[in-house]
Amino acid sequence: MSETKLPLLLIGGGGHCRSCIDVIETEGRFRIVGIVEANGAAITDSTGYPVVGYDADLPQLLEQTPHCLITVGHVKSAGIRRRLQQRLDGLGAIFPAIVSPYAYVSPTAQIGAGCIVMHHALVNAYARIGEHCIINSKVLVEHDSRIEQHVHLATGSIINGNVEVGAGCLIGSGAVVKQGCRIAAGAIVGAGALILNSLSQAETYTGVCK
Repeated sequence: MSETKLPLLLIGGGGHCRSCIDVIETEGRFRIVGIVEANGAAITDSTGYPVVGYDADLPQLLEQTPHCLITVGHVKSAGIRRRLQQRLDGLGAIFPAIVSPYAYVSPTAQIGAGCIVMHHALVNAYARIGEHCIINSKVLVEHDSRIEQHVHLATGSIINGNVEVGAGCLIGSGAVVKQGCRIAAGAIVGAGALILNSLSQAETYTGVCK
């Protein structure tokens, strides 16, 4: 069976990578070739897959395996993921969207290239997810919401209907965004926050934001 699966490179190791591997293996479309790490990175944990090279090796690796997924987590900001995406674009990388079979994505929703939709997430009618987003486990994205590129919706967060989340945002675990709100690009919404009005600045928001 593995011969029929497309080979896939994972760009970046660590905890988020391990979670992505679980989804990729469950989905079953791809055969993971291995992991590409940052230049000089110390290899301290095991994912069950080999490190096949470092950032400096990407041109050669992508010639052999053009399909890849950025598996570096959203660390403080989307900056690292964005820089990787720009470099990989320049090298001709192909970014599939990965959707767990335990997630539900409405037939009318759109999922951008390079996204991962993790176990038990729900993306409802006419929602639009931009490229390279992380839709983590048990996230709800309600109808007609728009999530721009490089957004991380962390575990259990709830995006109600007709919400717009700007590029590079992090919506923390268990946070709830009221219907119709607009979240500025680059904003960070803390775990468990309740967003009742639009957020116009790229700042960190916690608690109840009225």
